[in-house]
Amino acid sequence: MNVATEATVSAEEFHAPGPAIFELPPVFEIAGFGVTKPMLQLLVAALLVFALLYVAARQRSLVPGRLQFAGEGAYGFVRNSVGRDIIGSRDFQKFVPYLVTVFFFILVNNLFASLPFFQFPTFSRAGMAYALAGLSWIIYNAVGIAKHGFIGYLKVQCVPSGVSPVMYPLLVPLEFFSNILVRPVTLALRLFCNMFAGHILLVLFATGGLYLIEQGGIGYVAGPLAWVLAIAVSFLEMLVQFLQAYVFTLLNAMYIQGALSDEH
Repeated sequence: MNVATEATVSAEEFHAPGPAIFELPPVFEIAGFGVTKPMLQLLVAALLVFALLYVAARQRSLVPGRLQFAGEGAYGFVRNSVGRDIIGSRDFQKFVPYLVTVFFFILVNNLFASLPFFQFPTFSRAGMAYALAGLSWIIYNAVGIAKHGFIGYLKVQCVPSGVSPVMYPLLVPLEFFSNILVRPVTLALRLFCNMFAGHILLVLFATGGLYLIEQGGIGYVAGPLAWVLAIAVSFLEMLVQFLQAYVFTLLNAMYIQGALSDEH
């Protein structure tokens, strides 16, 4: 980890990492517009996902090779466990390309936090997470409007079935707020907060361990222990990175299924 750019550690005082470590300077500028590391990671992740899926599917055969087998297994995981099981066997197939792309795009960007040279979670920048959640919001609302019509879709999302009309003045605004307005916010926050908190925790253990060693004494024991904890947290973060990609994709499938359903 590039300690010098992540936090300030000195022999006199330890400055704990904070939100400032996520404010990276531009790598270069194009027409006065600064291109940052997270922006480049988005592009690299998109190219990697396209290349891996293309290579895995390029030479399809009845007896798959290792790469084809891995690609089919990964594709089948999202297709069956997320698309088919959540959306349903009748409508799911048309959404599989989107779900597969979202899952692997988020996963690769999350794993950048644990890979040498990158060591930065792309979606620890809130704007990146909100942009992806905004795209999801457009897709599942468009799907619902295309099936039910605008008024019909609002009825499906905002009017709970089996509830007395007397309760409509209370429940309809709450349902509209929850199902239409809040979903993209919570979708983005869940991804952003997990990547943000995990990165700060790793930097804290890494820089704190260095500071303790520089202090000498008991620090010679506590410092390496902090680094051991940093390694343990790194493995835990890899699990979190996978789970966040899975949860984001799963919620997308659930929202699409809810938009297609005839009852709320």
